[in-house]
Amino acid sequence: MKGKLDVIHIAVAAGIYGAGCVALVTIAAILGIPGFPEFGRLLTGFYGFYGYSISWIGVVIGALWGFAEGFIHIGIFALIYNALFRK
Repeated sequence: MKGKLDVIHIAVAAGIYGAGCVALVTIAAILGIPGFPEFGRLLTGFYGFYGYSISWIGVVIGALWGFAEGFIHIGIFALIYNALFRK
């Protein structure tokens, strides 16, 4: 299917990327790297209700949420792309 996106593969790749980004930001916030504690607090505003915190367990919880968000958002994007550019 030339021109169509493989929704599952793209969604999984985006999920892995999202998980890695949130995990790395959380680790950088824990280590106190300048700029990252503020961003970590921003993530706490988004995911804090769901168990996220700037802690080592927060790295895991944040990675799970980052995976879920990347998977869902980019998966929906790929579905819309395929629907708009159907051949």
